[in-house]
Amino acid sequence: MLTIRLVITMAATWLLLSGYFKAQLLIEGALSVALVIWLARRMGVLTHRGQPIYFRFFHIFKYWGWLAKQILISNIDVTRRILARDMPIRPTLRRVRATPDTDMGRAIYANSITLTPGTTAINFTLDEHILVHALHEDSLKELEAGEMADHIRDVEPHFKPIGPPT
Repeated sequence: MLTIRLVITMAATWLLLSGYFKAQLLIEGALSVALVIWLARRMGVLTHRGQPIYFRFFHIFKYWGWLAKQILISNIDVTRRILARDMPIRPTLRRVRATPDTDMGRAIYANSITLTPGTTAINFTLDEHILVHALHEDSLKELEAGEMADHIRDVEPHFKPIGPPT
């Protein structure tokens, strides 16, 4: 059933995006869809059921606004450090605790670190830390202060523990 839905979705998308109905292009489109289906079945993608993504809908817009502001501020800081001779550039590599509560939150955290100029999330460590490279250690101090993680926690769902009513 998933295979049929995937074929229909990919074929419809291909037809809508191409807009051509010539024989050669239809054959190439059918071959492309067949190749993708074969690869997806071989990789087991169609049998894997992922975890649904939950987040607090209106909080995500607030977070995106905050993140856009941080990206702008970081852009200005990086530009000043590059253009001004008296501002230091001291590349630093440090582990920062990934404090969001869910795997999705930790992934958003790592991606947000990388989106912010001057910092790059390199790797998750086994003890729930993120290895971060920064242009200057001031950026790492801001991450360690936890403001970004707090904003991400606002986006994460707040599940109530299941248990006997009190």
